[in-house]
Amino acid sequence: MKIVFVEIQNFRRLKSCRVEIASQETILVGANNSGKTSAMDAMILFLKKSRRKDIATTDFTLSNWSHINQIGTQWTNADGDNKPDLVLGQWLSYLPSIDVWLEANDTDIHHIIHLLPTLDWKPDQKLGVRLVFAPKDIEKLYKEFRDAYQSARGTEPTAFREDKRILSLWPESLRDYLDRELHRHFKVKAYILDPTQCSDPYNGVAKPQPLPADSEPMDREPFDGLFKIDVISAQRGFSDPKTEDDSHSGFASLSTQLRQYFSKHLDPSESPDASDIEALQAIEAAKTVFDEKLKSSFAPAIGELEGLNYPGFSDPQISLTSKINPIDSLDHKTAVQFNVLPEDTNSMHLSLPEKYNGLGYQNLISMVFSLIRFRDEWMRVGKAAKRQNNDETIIEPLHIVLIEEPEAHLHAQVQQVFIKKAYQVLRTNDRLKNGQLNTQLIVSTHSSHIAHELDFTCLRYFRREPARKKGEIPLATVVNLSKTFGDATETSKFATRYVESTHCDLFFADAAILVEGSAERMLLPHFIRHKFQKLDQSYISLLEIGGSHAHRLRPLIETLGLLSLVITDLDSIGKSDIAKVFPERNKNYRTGNTTLKEWVPGKESLDELLGLPDNEKQSENELVSVV
Repeated sequence: MKIVFVEIQNFRRLKSCRVEIASQETILVGANNSGKTSAMDAMILFLKKSRRKDIATTDFTLSNWSHINQIGTQWTNADGDNKPDLVLGQWLSYLPSIDVWLEANDTDIHHIIHLLPTLDWKPDQKLGVRLVFAPKDIEKLYKEFRDAYQSARGTEPTAFREDKRILSLWPESLRDYLDRELHRHFKVKAYILDPTQCSDPYNGVAKPQPLPADSEPMDREPFDGLFKIDVISAQRGFSDPKTEDDSHSGFASLSTQLRQYFSKHLDPSESPDASDIEALQAIEAAKTVFDEKLKSSFAPAIGELEGLNYPGFSDPQISLTSKINPIDSLDHKTAVQFNVLPEDTNSMHLSLPEKYNGLGYQNLISMVFSLIRFRDEWMRVGKAAKRQNNDETIIEPLHIVLIEEPEAHLHAQVQQVFIKKAYQVLRTNDRLKNGQLNTQLIVSTHSSHIAHELDFTCLRYFRREPARKKGEIPLATVVNLSKTFGDATETSKFATRYVESTHCDLFFADAAILVEGSAERMLLPHFIRHKFQKLDQSYISLLEIGGSHAHRLRPLIETLGLLSLVITDLDSIGKSDIAKVFPERNKNYRTGNTTLKEWVPGKESLDELLGLPDNEKQSENELVSVV
């Protein structure tokens, strides 16, 4: 079983987009504010039940609130002749939701039987479930909002500030009401989708199927027993030893994670077996010795109490006993130490607490240990296997791990090593070798080094789109880069390898400048810095492409929708294709530059090129200009 893709609707700037999920690793890339974090948050908030309480009104696509407020206005204006519309259908186009589409086979049938749309379902068909954040009871929402709104309006005429302006009382609109009361009236509902109605995106915009008017939500959680969801968030809270604010320093520290892991998988006092006997005997012996020490140490103090006639003949005697809990021995900030010098007979044992290790190593160690812990919790390693309740007897067939921005504090080489090894760590267990249990790793990143390390088929590019009409906000679409250069021909393989090895920073830029050689590469930053201040403040990727080969990047530039400038030579030639000549007008010379001939401006005649006005040196979509 695996997730094939998710379609996110009405969640922040993701109005309607499809994110295809690779079988193993999926890397979300894109410029700042392009929607990567929104996509990760949508998956986390909807798929992880414990996080649904964090869905807020700010997670609704902003431009949808005008439509939702119109529903509220219609409700407040309702009267005897104008009945309120209390059906869910008018809400569905504006509510945050996520469609999860799965592939499953015959061996998974006992897991997914509750998701089958019909008894005629075949394993070659996908399974779809929509999770939508919707009103629990529309009639109750209508009555309570209307009462609150009318109460506020009835009070307002007598409520004044000192400057005599009328004071606006809550709620002013349905949005204002839901800012306070969202989770009292809304919850996540699940609906089974029809695989025959699943359609491909059009121009990058997903086309999720509409729910039939008579659709009923499922009466159970659709993914209980199917998925295990684990998250490593972007804010991991590492601290420097001299940082004043230490409030988050333990959030993901190794000592904290070790305590959690020990408690769940290793604690000898929990469900002990033969291997724990020696440790338990040592704990009991230590307890006996310590109790004797307590008794002798407190004897004088207790004797003084006896001198006050307590305890008397019938009063209970005072005794002291200790309790030694193994987990308490790890519950301090210096539980984890890093050895500065290797231990040997000729040197002192020198070590420092983990807080004094570099932030990069703290991050790396914490992430890797988190992956180990996620895997072992999934596989019920150690004592976790003995503490199963009825809900934990079956291991979920799919493990989904989401990591936000793993590159924090890590230098380039460590970033590359981590992303190469992360999936391998998640699969290091003998029970995972038969292929029946699957793991899907989803990573969002701003690092070109991480994007460079994995295959193009793993990359999903978040492309920023301008607002389509007045009153709407800029949105985002998602591009699967696996087919950017076409099918697996030698040319496409070369182009893919070329971009992977040299130009992954394109995925994070606001614009690009393509130049032919090292001279331009050195001079352009100087020109920009001293002559084009606004350009100097922009996030621009400057690419040296080693000759007049800009046209080879055309599929990628157009797929990314990246504003680009190509600086290239005329490469004037005479009658012979190999006879380069000095460029002159009226000689019937041509250009040998493929970029100029086949891309922008698409002309071969040198006279035409020399006479082109500026507006004809741009592509039709005005994303690419050439000089």
